Amino acid sequence: MAMLCRLRHLTLCSLALVPLAGSALAGDMSAWSAPEGTAARLVAGGSQDGALMGGVEIRLPPGLKTYWRYPGDSGVPPHFDWSGSRNVEAVEVLWPAPSRFDDGGSFSIGYKHDVLLPLRITPKDRTQPVELKLNLDFAVCGKICQPANAALDLALSAGDTSAPSAALAQALASVPRPAALGAEGLGATGEPGIATAELHHASDGAVLRIVTHVDHAATADLFVEGPDEGWALPLPARETGADGQTVFVLPVDGVPKGADVTTARLRFTLVDGDRAVEVDAPLSAR
Repeated sequence: MAMLCRLRHLTLCSLALVPLAGSALAGDMSAWSAPEGTAARLVAGGSQDGALMGGVEIRLPPGLKTYWRYPGDSGVPPHFDWSGSRNVEAVEVLWPAPSRFDDGGSFSIGYKHDVLLPLRITPKDRTQPVELKLNLDFAVCGKICQPANAALDLALSAGDTSAPSAALAQALASVPRPAALGAEGLGATGEPGIATAELHHASDGAVLRIVTHVDHAATADLFVEGPDEGWALPLPARETGADGQTVFVLPVDGVPKGADVTTARLRFTLVDGDRAVEVDAPLSAR
């Protein structure tokens, strides 16, 4: 398998593939894909709101990182292939809130610690067991970025009504909560939020200006994604608005040819300490 570095700025990339084979285990989790160092496994997670739950756990040695669904200026997002699974209609990956990393001249988005990615699994037949088979491609990076692959297998019981494990419940709690775009009610519940997201025209080009409500102004962060993988919006810069609000600004760059940023639905992920929200909406009306 060839895995490409994404890559406006990433210059240190090993093309050697690290295969991580994980045998299946009956019960709550698969075997780790490797006994030491970087490894991955599948975990069962009971059910939530009528859906089967599970997770992909990635173990990282100290000092290494792996990437979020949108890796930023450089990096490779994980790729999930569930095609070998049985009795599976769909698998939705739920992403815990990520962090921004300064790679020296560029920025990436991801995790610098072991991470458990929750899964929401829809069976074709809810009365029958599910067999998850995952071929996972992901990148693990320090000074050198190295692609890895894990082949994982886990059986899930039909009609499992148990609650998610403590580890999975904690991971689910760190997934950004859906929120609406708009200033109404911001601050009333103590939740972070996005008041406005507008297009502004300046002498050096168009920029997006996103006004937020956060409690941790110095450390809050925002990530903006387009409606599909053809978009590659840059990471926003944090500013302080005239009224003391935390504002994020990014140039309108990385928009596919023919796309209109003023009408497209954008996805804003706002991280404020241990709380995060996700807004899926077009820009604010002006």
